[in-house]
Amino acid sequence: MELKDCDQELLNDPARLEHLLVDAAKRAGATVVEKAFHQFNPHGVSGVVIIAESHLFIHTWPEHGYAAVDIFTCGDTVRADKAAEWLAEKMGAAHFSMIELRRGIMPGVLAGR
Repeated sequence: MELKDCDQELLNDPARLEHLLVDAAKRAGATVVEKAFHQFNPHGVSGVVIIAESHLFIHTWPEHGYAAVDIFTCGDTVRADKAAEWLAEKMGAAHFSMIELRRGIMPGVLAGR
């Protein structure tokens, strides 16, 4: 997903972003396993929350009020759309877009597909 016109202070705060991504994962029904966030100089944050079902990743450009977020899940129990909508609201995005890309759909890649 892409988030535009977000809270610029939030986009440069790795601790707050970590909290938001962990909460988003839990709200989606995912199981958090690990997390790592890095703040760049002079600004910007990259972070990942590893979940048992895959991961959530964010990279921010506070100077532009912009963030890119990937919510990668497997299985049928995690609701990535819930995490995405909740993140857009909490990050104060005036504009956001989401694209769903289904993976593992090639014959023989994942059993049962």
